[in-house]
Amino acid sequence: MKKRWICSALTLTLAAGLLTGCGSSSGSAAGTAGELNIFVWTEYVPDSVIEKFEEETGITVNVSTYSSNEDMLAKVKSESEGAYDVVLPSDYMIEQMIDQDMLEELDQDALTNLSNIGEAYLDPSYDPGNVYSVPYQGGVAAIAVNTSMVDIDITSYADLFDSALADSLVVLDDYRAVIGMTARSMGYSMNETDPEILSQIEEKLLTLKDNIRLYDSDSPKSALISGDCAVGYVWSAEAALAMEENPDIEIVYPEEGAYLFMDNWAVMKGTEHYDEAMEFINFMLDSEVSQMVSEEFPYLNPNTAAVEAMGEEYSGNEAKNPPADVIAAGEYVQNLDTDTLAIYDEMWTRLKE
Repeated sequence: MKKRWICSALTLTLAAGLLTGCGSSSGSAAGTAGELNIFVWTEYVPDSVIEKFEEETGITVNVSTYSSNEDMLAKVKSESEGAYDVVLPSDYMIEQMIDQDMLEELDQDALTNLSNIGEAYLDPSYDPGNVYSVPYQGGVAAIAVNTSMVDIDITSYADLFDSALADSLVVLDDYRAVIGMTARSMGYSMNETDPEILSQIEEKLLTLKDNIRLYDSDSPKSALISGDCAVGYVWSAEAALAMEENPDIEIVYPEEGAYLFMDNWAVMKGTEHYDEAMEFINFMLDSEVSQMVSEEFPYLNPNTAAVEAMGEEYSGNEAKNPPADVIAAGEYVQNLDTDTLAIYDEMWTRLKE
């Protein structure tokens, strides 16, 4: 990132009686163009977009990354208030952070580009009225299959448990996604809370252990492209990118109904750079910027203006733009109570032992 040059607001009295000083751009940081600390998913916000924002605004952006919502939450809680300004949590995590009073309300008047977001993606159940968040990108936890390496027919999450796939899977390093997929394969909700049913889900979950070769939420496409893994339980955009590199790879949307997600921009409570944060979020809502994002990381894009501009190459690609019936049949993960989350965490620990 660019160096941040700080100009002190010095007032010098010259012999001629002229008053001079060091100019500054508008921003919450006195005497500077501004600075912003953002905490985002790995391989999700293009460097080119960050650079464009810095060039246009003069605001320095410091980027940190995480691999799961839980990692993000633990990190921001371990830091002092204001360490991060903008975060990018998924749907259920937004709700959890609202409940814990961790987010600032957004200045809707400053979000002049919010009209680019399709109505279907606004006013979500996890943040009614988009008081604290606005959507960025979403998608599906789909199945990617290298057809040259797999002999069985894969149409569902349940097929991932087949012993024919021993030591051949790359799966998301995300306990809500993997446990949720297991629950879905049994006909249960991804948000199951009944301890007896969770015990049944754990029993099946542990049978997946022998099939898992690699846990990777950062770049699971790499193991698929290289052939290290024959099948992936991956984000839909990772499948799309793998398909571009290897024509033998196909995407499968599970017949049980898929894990859905929507990631959202939000501002951390106690930020010292609120104005810069709002400027950044509004910039990310711009249709041309959103198009730049989708061209590098082709997830489900709620920015209808960007989708229209990208045309058939994007909208007609089922890996980049999951079909409406897939979305309709899918399920979003919800925020669960502390006791239930402790059970999920124990299940995940036993799977990875």
